[in-house]
Amino acid sequence: MIPIYRVEEIQKESVLDRRADAVQVEQTVSDIIRNVREKGDAALLSYTKTFDKADLKTLEVTKQEIDDAFSKVDDAFQGIMQSALQNIRAFHSRQKRSDFVVNEQNGVVLGQKIRGVERAGLYVPGGTAAYPSSVLMNCVPAKIAGVGEIIMTTPPNPDGSVNPAILVAAKLAGVDRIFKVGGAQAIAAMAIGTQSVPKADKIVGPGNVYVAEAKRQVYGLVDIDMIAGPSEILVIADATCNPKYVAADLLSQAEHDKMASAVLITTSEELAKKVQTQIETQLPQLLRQEIARASIDNKGKIIVTDSIEQAIEIANDIAPEHLELCVDNPFDYLNEIKHAGSIFLGKNCPEALGDYFAGPNHTLPTSGTARFSSPLSVDDFVKKSQFIYYAKGALQNVYKDVACFAEHEGLTAHAKSATVRFEDVEQ
Repeated sequence: MIPIYRVEEIQKESVLDRRADAVQVEQTVSDIIRNVREKGDAALLSYTKTFDKADLKTLEVTKQEIDDAFSKVDDAFQGIMQSALQNIRAFHSRQKRSDFVVNEQNGVVLGQKIRGVERAGLYVPGGTAAYPSSVLMNCVPAKIAGVGEIIMTTPPNPDGSVNPAILVAAKLAGVDRIFKVGGAQAIAAMAIGTQSVPKADKIVGPGNVYVAEAKRQVYGLVDIDMIAGPSEILVIADATCNPKYVAADLLSQAEHDKMASAVLITTSEELAKKVQTQIETQLPQLLRQEIARASIDNKGKIIVTDSIEQAIEIANDIAPEHLELCVDNPFDYLNEIKHAGSIFLGKNCPEALGDYFAGPNHTLPTSGTARFSSPLSVDDFVKKSQFIYYAKGALQNVYKDVACFAEHEGLTAHAKSATVRFEDVEQ
């Protein structure tokens, strides 16, 4: 049963328990990356047979497999995915930035060019759950950014198939190529390149601890979105909230992962007790009740505070991935929220709305990194190049200053590169 604490009984840093199980994965992942570098597709096929029990001959999903997937996904769900895509595109299209040019001085032109990366790699998990929503959330901002090619890796089923909803989502969102490979080996393939899987410039997408470690190890060969930890939700609720709704929202994250953290901070002891009861009522109804039970028992908490302001202060210290502000007049408090991945305002805004449909991205900073990082966006798929133009006369106005600066840093060749252009003039 989820425990209830008074605010003075708990340390702020332990509200979202972020202690991870000591899993020794670093060497395992390092070995996988080295093997993929040395053996390419052969390593990927071997790992797929070992870990996914799929004996594949080729890695790439065919056009026929994608076409067949559409016949296996009902029209109603396809329509819902199309609606979600429209919302995601509408939101992310507002993030796109433009080139700029500054020409305010005679003979001087400065500017910035923004381009999408040439190739992005999306990782989509398989295993205990399939996430077509992750396909949409990761692909749409890449398309808007102007990425040249989008590839995707996802683990196959033992019969060599891929979840049809994932294939449909990939086709609808605009993924160019799909490969049947999962785990750390998929990250290695997109970072290094193999005979079948091309090397990407950026890798994004969630995964287990092995995927996260692989992303950490290949960073530098490629860019990555983030190293994500277990899911987190922190709900701030006042006495007027419906305990059934609050319990459901907490369980929506608890079912993700046994290590997920679900926390309620409330000003009402009565609500705290009712939510505690509701969690026990709703848990047996869940398909993933074993996972949710472990999360609630090991990581769940209810904390009773003296005020909403005190609850927000705790939330800002924690910087949760998902923050639900289930209070009357939530916009009155919005500016007080300093650190959160995504903020859900009011009593009719469950976290699942952001996961699937509203439009803002569901790939969010975890483990307190919302203090300094942001949700996945169009910005993650672009790179910027600056440009500088000085006419001869414009350089003549400043070259001595440039040379002086260089000489103060002891870089005489830097200085010479400016002065050499005017040696004849000075003579």
